[in-house]
Amino acid sequence: MQAKRIIEEEHRSLAAVLHGLLYVVREIHYVGIEPDFVLLEAMVHYVDTFLERFHHPKEDAYLFELLGSRYPGAAPLLDRLKQEHETGSVKLCALREALARYQHGGRERFSEFAALAADFAAFHWQHMRVEENELLPLATRHLTDADWAAVDAAFLGHANPLLGAEQGTEYRDLFRRIVDLAPRPIGVAPAR
Repeated sequence: MQAKRIIEEEHRSLAAVLHGLLYVVREIHYVGIEPDFVLLEAMVHYVDTFLERFHHPKEDAYLFELLGSRYPGAAPLLDRLKQEHETGSVKLCALREALARYQHGGRERFSEFAALAADFAAFHWQHMRVEENELLPLATRHLTDADWAAVDAAFLGHANPLLGAEQGTEYRDLFRRIVDLAPRPIGVAPAR
């Protein structure tokens, strides 16, 4: 069941970026630092590409499908999580657009971006909590060893050539770039 560990690790990486995003937003609001749009764009890009092109497709196609076929009682939870994936995509699009408006429209657009960032983070923390506290325990109880082998292969990057191991390297590199750009205590760049 390597996929379970990988999912939890991917959730931690996403949570770290979301915490970093909110930290930067608070620093802009309360400390008055100038916005670092390169950093903010890298954070939103990481969330966008990581969730939409890497993490959620694997959950939907492998974990959700196999659990749904093995345990029909999981259908309401799986439907909810799939809907949350779709809702998260809409929220992410709104966040990306708000960042662009903030970058091009100036300070008067900050409040909208800050509110959407907070909403987006809260939404995803709750979603990840449900996956870890409800979905993964059900999967542990109901999936067979063969099912887990298929899920493991997908999350290790070998089951789908469109989501291969090289994609995992790309996201690790992007995460490292965010850490390099972000000021302490969330990253390693000098304080602004």
